[in-house]
Amino acid sequence: MIDALRQPASSYINGRFVPIEGNDLVSTDPADPDRIIWQGSPQPAHVDDAISAARAALDDWSSRTVEQRAEFLRRWQEVVGENVELIAGVITDDMGKTLAESRAEATLLATKVDITLGEFSMRRVHEYRVEVTPSRAGYCRFKPYGVMAVLGPFNFPAHLPNGHFVPALLMGNTVVFKPSKRTPAVGQLLAELMDEAGLPPGVFNVVHGGRGVAPHLVSHDDIDGVLLTGSWDVGRRIMEANLDRPGRIMALEMGGNNPAVVMDDCTLKQAVVECVRAGFATTGQRCTCTRRIIVQRGVADRFIPAFCKAASNLLIGPGRSKAPIFMGPVVAEDSVQDVLTFQQRLADAGGRVLLEATRIDRPGHFISPAVIEVDGYSLDRDDEVFGPLVQITIVDDIDQAITQANTSRYGLAASIFTDDDGAWEKFFRNVRAGCLNRNTGTAGASSALPFGGLGHSGNLRPAAAFSVDYCAHAVANMVEEGPDVAIPEGMHWDDGWL
Repeated sequence: MIDALRQPASSYINGRFVPIEGNDLVSTDPADPDRIIWQGSPQPAHVDDAISAARAALDDWSSRTVEQRAEFLRRWQEVVGENVELIAGVITDDMGKTLAESRAEATLLATKVDITLGEFSMRRVHEYRVEVTPSRAGYCRFKPYGVMAVLGPFNFPAHLPNGHFVPALLMGNTVVFKPSKRTPAVGQLLAELMDEAGLPPGVFNVVHGGRGVAPHLVSHDDIDGVLLTGSWDVGRRIMEANLDRPGRIMALEMGGNNPAVVMDDCTLKQAVVECVRAGFATTGQRCTCTRRIIVQRGVADRFIPAFCKAASNLLIGPGRSKAPIFMGPVVAEDSVQDVLTFQQRLADAGGRVLLEATRIDRPGHFISPAVIEVDGYSLDRDDEVFGPLVQITIVDDIDQAITQANTSRYGLAASIFTDDDGAWEKFFRNVRAGCLNRNTGTAGASSALPFGGLGHSGNLRPAAAFSVDYCAHAVANMVEEGPDVAIPEGMHWDDGWL
């Protein structure tokens, strides 16, 4: 166990750390796989204990005012703000991204509290009163769903689950959080910092695990919602497990196979730099990474060589390097193999390997970027490969570009690089994605905006500024404020009956 953690490997249940000694689940440093970051043996029974604790804490927590709950979140904001370097270091050790990226992620934890408590978010759950009759009032109020299961991803192991549980807690829900099995140390650190923030016991709980724990959590009879950031495969299994529970809220963000369109009239340097950044940020392990580039023919002979040149010159090394590293390792050996296998599959289908991904000869899960030119995209190769591999195809016009952009079952993010307002508006109207950008890459988002997708990317429950939508539901109240009651036609009444 790394020194940054104060507790041994533990679940966090009802305000207590419950040790889970063993080595059934092991996280190693992706830059140095011989270095163990965290190890323990998760207990499926802890899921039941954590849910029971969350259920027991729900009535007291939900009965507090929004302002009272916000005071606890402000304390959480203070704690994470004071520990940015600690959080960043654990993210890099557990997941492998560069320290610069980890610091940026750690900083977002405190920012999320401001976003959630801010106007853009809170006006979405604004209570109001209407007059129904001269003596009868109607009210719209909001209630929490109850006990929320939050499943975190490995690529943003602190920021993305924080983006779920901060609004969930604010709206009066209690939480059982399961970190990714690839980044358990970050999940435990969040538990330790939440314990320092002083939330009441049972309001926030953490359980670890993989295949033996996650299905038990998301299908448990005593939860009221599932908030996931993960893959389509995991999201699908969650939906299948809850087919007979239509009243259970599910907010599923499930990745993407994101296109970027480069038109002839673009600012070429801008398009190249942004596509390289968005294609290979976090070593291609962001759900918003650009994975498919669509280049108009008139600029292809300039864009493609420049893109490959810039990609081949990215600095790669351990996340804690003192040099200004752009890419660290991928998270695990199977991620390396996924990239190499998909690269070979594209080549076997006729793709032209312009820049070949190869293992880097050093300890760790390091791989160089891949760029592969294809004759077009197809649904049978609509894979979200979580690694540094980008495909490129050439088209003649905006209509072909839109068709190629939409040749995917995913729909998270898409970008277009153009100075033509008409092309941008046509792209906006016709491309199926939840995040549509102009002259900036697909990777990167603002927490002050909605974040989510459609198709295999999400179930239309956007997060970020809209996350309160899936953390509380609207309830209509009708209140008669006078003593009289109207006798309806056809009813006979005699006051003597009283």
